[in-house]
Amino acid sequence: MNRMFQSIYFFVFIIFLLHPFSVSSTETEIPLDKAKVDLSDLPSMQRGARLFMNYCSSCHSLKYVRYSGLAEGLGIKDASGNILNQVVKDNLMFTGEKISDVIKNAMTKEQGEAWFGVAPPDLSLVARARGANWLYTYLRSFYPDPKRPWGVNNKLFKDVAMPDVLYNFRARLLAEPDGQAKFDSAVLDLVNFLVYVGEPAQVTRKRIGIWVMLFLGIFLIFAYLLKREYWKDVKSS
Repeated sequence: MNRMFQSIYFFVFIIFLLHPFSVSSTETEIPLDKAKVDLSDLPSMQRGARLFMNYCSSCHSLKYVRYSGLAEGLGIKDASGNILNQVVKDNLMFTGEKISDVIKNAMTKEQGEAWFGVAPPDLSLVARARGANWLYTYLRSFYPDPKRPWGVNNKLFKDVAMPDVLYNFRARLLAEPDGQAKFDSAVLDLVNFLVYVGEPAQVTRKRIGIWVMLFLGIFLIFAYLLKREYWKDVKSS
């Protein structure tokens, strides 16, 4: 019985994860823009982390990520490799008390349900569930819609309950020369950060994978030469 309830809970959780911040929203089929994610670009991910903490962390948590682990992965360290605790606390820690805390949101579940109709989901795995291209397109697809409660809608996710949290940020950038390009670059930084959060070990995994493939390639050569040597004796007998 417990296993059955666990399965039901997991299924419901996945539904909410795949339909973030929505009650009766409907996805539309529009071409997705390409997000050129680069997890080796630490400054980009640091800027993305700052954007998330300033504009997203009020509603959304990253409950599988600790501030200390985030600082370690994003290279917020001194020349000796020590985490810059004060830098993290001053720039990223708005909801936590200790650097070892997980990243929680500032909104309670009850507040989220009252204001949006559903509690905003945790975004630790949203990039893995949705994909970088979807997130990049979604965050850049809000448009004014006076019929909606928050006055905005989304071209990719029709009637989404989430407000356009980047509205003021975008408006400020659009007032500058090349404002649209700057905004697109900032959104890419945010997506870059969320992709990293979805699987922090993937950079190390890919780096190790190269060496593993190189080893297997060299091993294959020796295995082939050994096979030829064995078959030489078989054929001569």
